[in-house]
Order: sequence, then structure tokens, then C-alpha cells
Amino acid sequence: MEKLYVGSRKGLLIFTPDAGDTWSLSSLSFEGVPVSAVFPDPRDGRLYVALNHGHFGVKLHRSEDGGQSWEEVAVPTYPERPSDWVVDESLPGTKAEWNTEQVWIIEAAGNDTQDGLWAGTIPGGLFFSADSSESWELNESLWHRPERLKWFGGGFDNGGIHSVCVDPRDSNRLLIGVSCGGAWESKDKGETWSQCSQGLFAEYMPPDQRENPDIQDPHRMVMSREHPDSLWIQHHNGIFKSSDGARSWQHVPEAGPSTFGFAVATHPQDPNIAWFVPARKDECRVPVEQDFVVTRTRDGGQSFEVLSQGLPPSPAFDLVYRHALDVNFSGDSIALGSTTGGLWVSKNQGDQFELISTHLPPIYCLRFGK
Repeated sequence: MEKLYVGSRKGLLIFTPDAGDTWSLSSLSFEGVPVSAVFPDPRDGRLYVALNHGHFGVKLHRSEDGGQSWEEVAVPTYPERPSDWVVDESLPGTKAEWNTEQVWIIEAAGNDTQDGLWAGTIPGGLFFSADSSESWELNESLWHRPERLKWFGGGFDNGGIHSVCVDPRDSNRLLIGVSCGGAWESKDKGETWSQCSQGLFAEYMPPDQRENPDIQDPHRMVMSREHPDSLWIQHHNGIFKSSDGARSWQHVPEAGPSTFGFAVATHPQDPNIAWFVPARKDECRVPVEQDFVVTRTRDGGQSFEVLSQGLPPSPAFDLVYRHALDVNFSGDSIALGSTTGGLWVSKNQGDQFELISTHLPPIYCLRFGK
């Protein structure tokens, strides 16, 4: 049975479809604790949840039975910062403490590595686990790149890795998205890295720094499962698409109310289909004209439909974070959760949304899974 795992400010909520083809809350775990990442592993059915206890720090839990019971497992941990580390006020990354502030994303390391996991964190470290999160190792190659010292925070004080895309054809190849630090690629499972931000631009920088790859802010990057050379980025300065495996990015100039937002999801089989949730950027960060909608393209960004059937009418102030929009394995259903505690599911790719609840805590992340 397909389930919907919803990470909120007040715990993990698990929804299951009932006989009437609606979704009902089946369980609540970690009540009162913010959930920063959730990952139902399609390879073995394990479920991972990252928690942010504030004063008590970051915790990671794993379930072998779909969330009925939990065990605490290892958290990605940074090594001790060298005693001779130099803080340079002109390089934001030098000021970050070597502590795990948040686990922002967890993803499978590939179908040929049954127990392998990647985790992206704030302040900008990528970690690998070879044993289903019993232990983690910092990817030193990326962490010690000189460009990493230039990374800075968008909504957080420090830069962070929020997107990890593993090529299903070759698990040695992965791409990551960094706010704010651009897009990066490794072809050897993290041994070496190269930037892949060609075509991205940042209007918030002076003209001579507009295309600087070190300061790009891709809010979210996703890869088509069956066409992994096709990727989408929802950037601070718009929507970008790549059809050549991130060697280059093309700007999508128009997409309904706006091209600003945080979330993007792409169809697993058809790389030309993608969904976005537009908003007003910078200080506002609310729906355009308080009209909460989803935009969808079916032709690779040449045109967009504005979808609102079943979503709340204006005035609405819902914002959807980068991990709070997901598409299921078949590509037929999408789900989105908002900062005001609204949760919607569509079983027809967004033509009609079903309201699940408007009384949940702020939603940080959600994923379809078994």
C-alpha cells in the first residue's frame, strides 16, 4: 500500500488511503519534534527520519516496519575543526562551525548499493553511509574544495546541501544542489567534484558576479528517474532545465504567476512534465496576489498550466518548502504541504486536488513511499 510520509514542525505524520480513496492519518511519531528530512527507502522498505531537537541537537531514526517502531541510529558528524583554521570574513564558509546543524536530505546511494545512503547537511557537508546509517563518513573531497569556503546561507545562516540526485544507470555519478553554492557533479562516487552551474544566474549579485557558479542558489534540483540526463532546478532567480545531464542549463522565462519558488517535482517517466509552486520572492514569500496555485508544464517548459482546482481561494498565504512537493512512483499522484499546515493530494497529476487537512503543523517535507 502506498503511504504519504509528512515531516512537520511537530512530528512525523503518516497518511494512508482508505476505502473511499481519500487519505487518513494512520500514525504520528516524534510528537512535538521538528522533522527536517524523511526518506522511505524503496529498495528495502526502511524508513529514515531526521529530527532537529534544537538545544538537544540533531537525531536520526530508522524504522524497519513502516513507522510502527523506531531505533535511533548514527547522525552524520563532522570531524573536529583544525586548531589552525583561519576565519576569513570575506569567505562565509570559513565561519561555519564544524557541527551538524541539520540533516536536510537523505537519498539512496543507488540500486547496486543496497545499504548505501547519502545525506546532505547544513553547514554544507555531504555524508555517505555504507551500512544503512549505522555510521557516516564526511565526503572530504567536497568539504575541502576551495569553492566551499565561499558558500553562504540563503534562508539559513550557513550554506547547505538540499538536493542529491544519483544516476540510476551509474551510482558512481551523482549531482548535488547547494544553497548558496550552485550545482556540483561527481562521476566517481564523490572522490572528485566539478561545478555544473553553466547557464544559471543570480540577479541578487552585481553584474560581474551574476554567473559566478560559487554563489548560485538552486532552491531544489530533481532528476527524471527514467531519463536521468533531464533535470530541473527551481532557482532563486527562476526555473532552469537541463537536457544534457547538467552540462548546461536553460532558463525558462515564463511560468504562470511567477518563476520564483522553492519546490519542483518531475515526472519519473516523462522528463517534459514538471510541477512548481510559484510565489513572490525575497521579503514577501507568499503566493502571488495571495492566489495559491501549482504550475505544470507538459512540454519541457515551453508552456505552463495554472492548476488550482481544490486549492484554497484567495486570500491564501501558503508557501511550499523545497521538500514539501513530491510525485509518486507511477507519476500519477502529487502531494504538497504548506507552511500554514495544509496538505493536498492529487491523483490526476494536479488537475484536481483533494484537501487532506488544513490543521496540521507547518510542513517541512513529505515523500510518497511503501
